[in-house]
Amino acid sequence: MPELSVTDLSKSFGTHVIFDGLRFNIERGERVGIIGRNGAGKTTLLRILAGDDEPSSGQVYVAAGSRVGFLRQDSFSSVQIGESATALDVMRAAYERLVAEGREVYESEIVGIPRSMAFTDSLLDSPVSRLSGGERTRLAFSVLLMEKPDILLLDEPTNHLDIGTLNWLEQKISAWRGTVVLVTHDRYFLDRTVNRIFEIERGRMASYQGSYSQYAEKKRLMREQDLRAYENQRMEIRRQEDMIRRMKERGTEKLAKRAASREKRLEGIERLERPDSELRAMKIRFGERTRSGNDVLEGQGLSKGFAAGGAMSAQRMTDGRIAAGDGALRGEAGKESSNAGARRELFRSVDFDIKRGERVCLVGANGIGKTTLLRMILGRTQPDSGHISKGVNVRIGYYEQEQVFPDSERTVLDEMTTAYRRYSEPEMRGILARFLFTGDMVFRQISALSGGERAKLALVKLFLSEANTLILDEPTNHLDIPSREAVEDALLEYEGTVIVVSHDRYFLNRVPTHIAELTPYGLIFYSGKYDYYMEKKNEAGSGRAYLRSLADGATVTAGNVGFDAAVGAGGSGGTADGAVQGAAISESAAERQRKKREVAERRRRENAVKAVEERISELESQIAATEEQIADPSAMANPARLAELTERLDLMHRAVGAKLAEWEKVSAELDAPFE
Repeated sequence: MPELSVTDLSKSFGTHVIFDGLRFNIERGERVGIIGRNGAGKTTLLRILAGDDEPSSGQVYVAAGSRVGFLRQDSFSSVQIGESATALDVMRAAYERLVAEGREVYESEIVGIPRSMAFTDSLLDSPVSRLSGGERTRLAFSVLLMEKPDILLLDEPTNHLDIGTLNWLEQKISAWRGTVVLVTHDRYFLDRTVNRIFEIERGRMASYQGSYSQYAEKKRLMREQDLRAYENQRMEIRRQEDMIRRMKERGTEKLAKRAASREKRLEGIERLERPDSELRAMKIRFGERTRSGNDVLEGQGLSKGFAAGGAMSAQRMTDGRIAAGDGALRGEAGKESSNAGARRELFRSVDFDIKRGERVCLVGANGIGKTTLLRMILGRTQPDSGHISKGVNVRIGYYEQEQVFPDSERTVLDEMTTAYRRYSEPEMRGILARFLFTGDMVFRQISALSGGERAKLALVKLFLSEANTLILDEPTNHLDIPSREAVEDALLEYEGTVIVVSHDRYFLNRVPTHIAELTPYGLIFYSGKYDYYMEKKNEAGSGRAYLRSLADGATVTAGNVGFDAAVGAGGSGGTADGAVQGAAISESAAERQRKKREVAERRRRENAVKAVEERISELESQIAATEEQIADPSAMANPARLAELTERLDLMHRAVGAKLAEWEKVSAELDAPFE
């Protein structure tokens, strides 16, 4: 028996039909991803399934005894919980509500569950309004774990999460024993979490078994088949019409009757519509007015830090964060309140040399300073040390994470004709139509646009800039899947240089030629795409490690989680040796000797990697101890001692940087073929 069943479900707002006649069953334990364009009704459907909204017609059936939990996009708004409510207040309110409902719940879960989600005592006492997006998601999950639902509904759960927290969320959903129904535009997340896809299109729903990538392949094949059927029917209709015309031209009574008979049969044919005739996609092609030189951007020795307090808060907002919170900043959160005037260093020793045509994707934990680095390249933020040089004829176009328009009361058309006066109104309307601003949409005020529409308007400006170097900060946020794919296709065709910050892992697997991970000690470059980068970072099982590191107050990036797993990998040599010995009976002496040398060489390489990693771990421990000594009031009162400690700390940071370079070298040797 299905755990969740829907029959003839419809929803309308006035005369506008969102969807009509939806019918589906979801079995216990299924994991369903709902996809569709912005405005297709995905969130509306989830709200109806959760009981937050009523359908215009139709029924929703939930199996007897099954409870529904709903993770909303707007969890914990100030209107719902108040401006000063803390995370602990939210957990306590959830506990009291569940007790009043007669549910089985334990008071110890008020603190116990969020602690398992990496909430420290200080974080539990923090106002929810100051939590980051990732922390709010973990808090919402804590409430759901207390509720113990059988059916979990998730509305855009990946918004505002860094890659480490996304890994954690994937593992949490994979371990969930109940039924999961989620809405997201994150295609990589869908591939990792669901086994069924519901697509809402033109107000109807279609179901596909498998992950998103399997759905996309099935959809592509179906569209090709539908297009062939449409084209074949058109050819047959033209052939029949030509035959009818020729019969009539002959003028004989017999042929006239045959022509009339053919016309009648032709009128009875059900005409196929051209596939996707009602579905439009953005048509983007970024062009260059002038070509840059081969050397585009070079940075040397860049560093940036901020004073704790106001300047830090401002920077967090610049980086797209509301307040102190995510992993990269957690280790300093406790010090900021007590050490007035102290500085928080985001990164140091950042070097890069970007050539024409490269597409570099910048990754790293929230708060590490990715947007700050982009703003340095643009000249909007000055580094504390180091310098950036631009090559010949470099013309930069910038896409901001939060689209800012000077006058939000302007219409879409006014905004564009004011910014680009060389285009006439008909020309500009034609350009806007390529980005799906058609008809009366061009007369809508910017303040009335949705997040996705504002993102598309910013893309129009980028399209018209004719820049040869694009700097993009989270370009796929707010876009639905077809629009994301249009942006990806345009960047792949673009002949200029691209530097982009993104948490969209599907995007990261399509677009970049290089992944650059920003760490506190510099940039680490990887030639290739996201999966290759993750393979190199040995990310297996990292989601749980990431949360543990947050709870411990460690400085974490999406890359250095899973570090312990990489250190432990050195034990594989014994297994390889056993396999060699087992096969040696039937092999020649030369072959046995060759395999023994390979095993010995593998062990040597693994030991080299392990030794470097252990030294890095020792240096990081020494750095942490030295930082504590510097923070001691007695050191602050002794200038000579403070200078000594500061010099020692600088040397250790340099040593870590050198060891990281050595680690890259020995890791590359580990993956190299044996001669």
